[in-house]
Amino acid sequence: MAMMDSEIQNACALIIDSNATSRSLMASQLRDLGVAQVRQATRINDARVILEHKAYDIVLCDYHFDGSEMSGQDLLDELRREHLLPYSTVFVMVTGEASYSKVAEAAEAALDAYLVKPYTMASLSDRLANARHRKRVLKDIFEAIERQDFEAAAGHCLKRFESRGQFWLYAARIGAELLLRLNRFDDARKLYDAIIEAKTVPWARLGVARTELGSGNMAAARRTLETLIGDIPDHADSHDVMGRVQMDLGEIEGALATYRTAAKLTPGCLLRAQRCGCLAFYAGQRPEALKQLEQTMAQGLRSKLFDMLTLVLIGLMRFDNKDSKGLKYAYDAMTSELERHPNSKRLQRFDVLFQCLRFMLDKRVADALELARDLTRRANEQEDFDLEAASLLLALWVRLAAMIELEEMAQLVTLLGLRFCTAKAATEVLVAMTEGNQAVAEELRNSHAKIFSIAETAMRHSMRGSARAGVELLIQQGESTRNAKLIDMASLVLKRHAEKIDDAEQLDEKIQQLQDRYVKPLGAVNRQKRAAGGVALRV
Repeated sequence: MAMMDSEIQNACALIIDSNATSRSLMASQLRDLGVAQVRQATRINDARVILEHKAYDIVLCDYHFDGSEMSGQDLLDELRREHLLPYSTVFVMVTGEASYSKVAEAAEAALDAYLVKPYTMASLSDRLANARHRKRVLKDIFEAIERQDFEAAAGHCLKRFESRGQFWLYAARIGAELLLRLNRFDDARKLYDAIIEAKTVPWARLGVARTELGSGNMAAARRTLETLIGDIPDHADSHDVMGRVQMDLGEIEGALATYRTAAKLTPGCLLRAQRCGCLAFYAGQRPEALKQLEQTMAQGLRSKLFDMLTLVLIGLMRFDNKDSKGLKYAYDAMTSELERHPNSKRLQRFDVLFQCLRFMLDKRVADALELARDLTRRANEQEDFDLEAASLLLALWVRLAAMIELEEMAQLVTLLGLRFCTAKAATEVLVAMTEGNQAVAEELRNSHAKIFSIAETAMRHSMRGSARAGVELLIQQGESTRNAKLIDMASLVLKRHAEKIDDAEQLDEKIQQLQDRYVKPLGAVNRQKRAAGGVALRV
C-alpha cells in the first residue's frame, strides 16, 4: 500500500453515489486512511451544487446513477468546463466492469484516477497517493497558472514534455492548452502532433483542429474534425468544436444538428442542452427551442452553469404565444437572479426587456416604446454592449414594429448591422431575430456586404503599397461604425506594414483605444468556459 501524505488528515472529501451501501463503505475507507471530513451526496444535481459552493480535496464519484441520464463523467466534464474544480482537487471515478472502457479512456485526458468495483482498500490508497503526488510534482506549472504567468507555465510544460519527465503526457496537454491561450498556434500544433506520434489520444487530435480553427483555417479544421468524428463518433467534444466551425461559417442548421448529437451523447449536460435550445431558437424551430430551454430551466436554474439568456429566450417565445403566465414565470426567475446580482448590466438589460414584453402583452405600447428607447440609449453608452445585447434589442424592436409604425426603426437596424455584422455567423444570428421581417433582414445583409466592401478596399490599398491609407480607412470606418472586424483588421494591417508607416505608434494607440471600447466577443460578460477538448485553466 502506498503511504499517504502527511497532510491527508487535513483533507475534506465528497462521496457521490446513489447506493447507500457503497457510500458507507467509501466513507469508512476514507476515514481509515486519515481523512477527517467526509460528506456524501446521493444525486448528481445535488453534488454539482455542493461543488459549486465549496472546494474539496478529494471527490469519489460513481460513474453510473440509477434513474439519471447524467453520468459521473458528465458531471466531471461540466465542473472542469466551468472552472469549478481547483487544481488541488483529486477526482476519482468509481466504475463497474460494464463502463470500464469509457472511464479508462477518459482517465488519459481528464481524470486524476479511477477504480473498478470491487476494489480493495490498498487500491484506493494507491490511487489517492499517486494522484496527490502528481499534483505536487506539477506544482510549478499550477502555481504559474494561478499567477496568470502563462508563458512560464507553458515553459515548464514543454521542459517536462521534451525530457519525458514524470507525468509528461498530462503536462503536454496543459502546455498545449496554454499555447492556444497565448495564440501560439504553430507551437501548439507541433506539441499536439508530437503527442499523437507518441500516443494517439482523441484530445490531441482535437487539439490539432483547435489550432487550425484558432489560426483561421476553417477548411483544415473541418477536415480534421470530420476524420476524428468518423473514427470516434461518440467523442462529444469533437462535435462541440465542429458545431463552432459551422457557426463561424454561418451554418446555423448544421451547427444545431451537430450540437444535438453532442447533447445526445451526454444526456443531462446542462451546457449542451442550453446550446441546443438557443440554436433551435436561432434556426426558427421554436417548439423544440421552448421545450429544450424550459427543461434546462427546470433542471438547472439553481446551478452556476445555468445561463440567464435561457430565460430571455423563453420570455420571447412565451410572449409570441401570448402566454402571460409563462412570461411571468420566466421573469420572476430572472428577477430573483437580479436581486442576487443587482449591479449586473446584463441582467438589468434583461429586466427592461421583460418589462417591455409585459407592457406589450397588456397593450401598453407607449410605455413599452419609452422603455425600448431608453434601453437603446443606455445600450449604446455601455461598454459591455455586445452581439448578444444587440440581438435581443433587435428582437424587441421587431416585435414593437409589428404593433405600431416606427420611424426610427430603419436607422436603428442600420446602426446595429454596421456595428455587429462582423462575420457571417454574427449576421445570421441577427437575421434570426428578425421574425420573418424581410426588410430588416435585407438591411442587415446589406450592412454585412458594406463592411466587407470596406475591408476589401483597405486590403487593395495595402497591396498596392498604400498601407497607411488602408489603415486610416479602417480606423475611420471602425470608429464610425464601431465594427470589431474593421478595428481588428486595422491592427493586423498596421502590424504587417509598421516599418513602412512613419506614425505607426500613434495609429496603434488609436486602434488600441477602439479595441478597448468596441471589440467584445459574443458572451464576453458570461463566465469563462473551458474550450471543448481543452483543460480548464483556472484564472
